[in-house]
Amino acid sequence: MKMLIGGKWVDAAAGQTFSRSSPGNGMEVGIYPEAGAEDVDRAVAAARSAFDAGEWPYMAAEDRARILTRTAELIRKNAHRIALIETLESGKVISQARAEMDWSANLWDYCAGVARTLHGDSHNNLGPNLIANVMREPIGVVSIITPWNFPLLIISQKLPFALAAGCTAIVKPSEFTPGTTLILGELLMEAGLPDGVVNIVTGHGHPAGQRMLDHPGVDMISFTGSTAVGKIAVQSSAQQLKKVSLELGGKNAQIVFADANLEEAADAIIEGAFKNAGESCNCGARLLVERSIHDELVQRVAKRARTVKVGDPLDPEAQIGAIISPAQLDKIVGFVSRAREGGAGVLLGEGRVPSDSGLYVYPSILTGVDPQMEVANNEIFGPVLSVIPFDTPTEAVAIANQTDFGLSVAVWTSDYERAVAMTRRLQAGTVWVNTYSSGPAELPFGGYKQSGIGRENGRAGVEEFTELKTVQFHFGGRQAWWVRGQR
Repeated sequence: MKMLIGGKWVDAAAGQTFSRSSPGNGMEVGIYPEAGAEDVDRAVAAARSAFDAGEWPYMAAEDRARILTRTAELIRKNAHRIALIETLESGKVISQARAEMDWSANLWDYCAGVARTLHGDSHNNLGPNLIANVMREPIGVVSIITPWNFPLLIISQKLPFALAAGCTAIVKPSEFTPGTTLILGELLMEAGLPDGVVNIVTGHGHPAGQRMLDHPGVDMISFTGSTAVGKIAVQSSAQQLKKVSLELGGKNAQIVFADANLEEAADAIIEGAFKNAGESCNCGARLLVERSIHDELVQRVAKRARTVKVGDPLDPEAQIGAIISPAQLDKIVGFVSRAREGGAGVLLGEGRVPSDSGLYVYPSILTGVDPQMEVANNEIFGPVLSVIPFDTPTEAVAIANQTDFGLSVAVWTSDYERAVAMTRRLQAGTVWVNTYSSGPAELPFGGYKQSGIGRENGRAGVEEFTELKTVQFHFGGRQAWWVRGQR
């Protein structure tokens, strides 16, 4: 496949390419251009021209909305094709990939509506001679860099929001999963998006990603990925004081009290910890259990977890697919091994799944985890659940809040007075009560602390890509002359 720059499908200027093999079976999925700094420069120039001299920023909202709606329709129409490529490249199971297609399309539909309702403000209470408008305008050209764990879904949490605001963009998907983003580029062109409004380059973080962060022609950076790379993005933005929106890591807790519905909690705990092979910033990797029900709940969770099927991502019955890369598989196994050496019990988890060609790991449940262990504080990005008992709500809050992250947390209880009190004390961008991992398009998503800056989704997700301009209209002649003696 080729890259999309200025409405044309092009190869990398240097002619270099890279290939992606499926982590599920080792087969080659695609060959893609390896973008260099020159390619990024071309993409930024196209986006800059489309913003500064093109129609998109000033197009009637109903016309922008029509293109976003059409894109949603095309995602649904091509859902099988996109889901297949996403499964092959990422290793996630096909059933989940198919579900994510509709979720992604729903975000484009939502943004079509927000595009038509986004507005500024006016003030007519400033005195008899002054009226002011506060205009909400697109911020400009946006560099969007996305990760490999939810390729189409995460670009759909960014790009349609930027487009709804009137921005233009340069997009770089992860080198592990470029296929579906390039397909999205095809659909955008088919939907009637003007040339240069969206440009897609493929390649690695160096040099392409870094150039997207550093380029003086870019007005904003929107990045989802690791906290370590997010810090690099902030450092790069500081040179030109660009706006930055970051959705980064998490070490999320599920807090279960003795009065919770344990059957429902057990199912959500497994889904939160093991869905997408645990390769999710929202992974519910820590289970905080009130001590009086610790043994009972852990046994319920383990019993259900033993029925979870690990296998070929293309198997419709599989629930956990392949791990994205050998390095990530080694990282997961290493965390479990060090936790065992540190005194944690391994209730469930046999390490790597034997396979001739794929990258698979069994889900793990670790008990007796001390809150200070690395497995309780560091993001693993794998199907590893650490169980930690607590005695009081105050202790549960302290353990939940102790990490450097603050993305999400769940509280399971039938006492809604306690639930409300907990939500006010937990340091997280999303707090679920008696559920886990739901995310309607209408609700903002983002994190506290080192889980990120800014918000995606909801009206806040569009407003991230705007600037406010105050325009004051004075009439009736000058009221207060500053230079004396002049009238």
